[in-house]
Amino acid sequence: MLKIDSLHQYYGGSHILRGLSFEARVGEVTCLLGRNGVGKTTLLRCLMGLLPTREGSVHWEGQAITALKPHQRVQAGIAYVPQGREIFPRLSVEENLLMGLSRFSASQARSVPPFIYELFPVLLQMKHRRGGDLSGGQQQQLAIGRALASQPRLLILDEPTEGIQPSVIKEIGAVISKLAARGDMAILLVEQFYDFAAELADQYLVMSRGEIVQAGRGENMEAEGVRGLVTI
Repeated sequence: MLKIDSLHQYYGGSHILRGLSFEARVGEVTCLLGRNGVGKTTLLRCLMGLLPTREGSVHWEGQAITALKPHQRVQAGIAYVPQGREIFPRLSVEENLLMGLSRFSASQARSVPPFIYELFPVLLQMKHRRGGDLSGGQQQQLAIGRALASQPRLLILDEPTEGIQPSVIKEIGAVISKLAARGDMAILLVEQFYDFAAELADQYLVMSRGEIVQAGRGENMEAEGVRGLVTI
């Protein structure tokens, strides 16, 4: 389980994260919702070690990871799909996916795990195409596939539906459901698209001005008025 306790972060004089505390369990999709500018991406960057945590702690599977470097968190079984995808546009689809194997030894990292192509058949069809030649939706699938290549126990997704056509949003949702159903992975999904989050969430968290202002079980989101909290 991922456990965040009293996390604080600042930009200059601005207090961005204000004592955040929550848990995300293996076998569940935890959806973090909130409008633009509330600190969601800052939180994820802290979880990956891309920003140092000013105060508070992060534990993963019983181990304190607050002081670990990003590559050490990857070695601990954490994968991150950033907002904007950040694939390598000049590398082929296959080469992008192989980059996800960097936490393994050379003998283990020779080929793309077949399950990635099973989850995303379009990546198999296009494995020799350059990443930059793919559509936005295909690039998002590639970014998720690259993260999954590291065989994580915690998958962090930052707004995977942003700028994506509806048909691909549905495909990505189906993949997240399949991954959750396996029961061996915690999924932390940051999302603004309420309907997508409500369909997938086992647990939800609503963030506003750097704080968790509401939390509950996914099946209660509509009854507990979450749509009104996140709809612009």
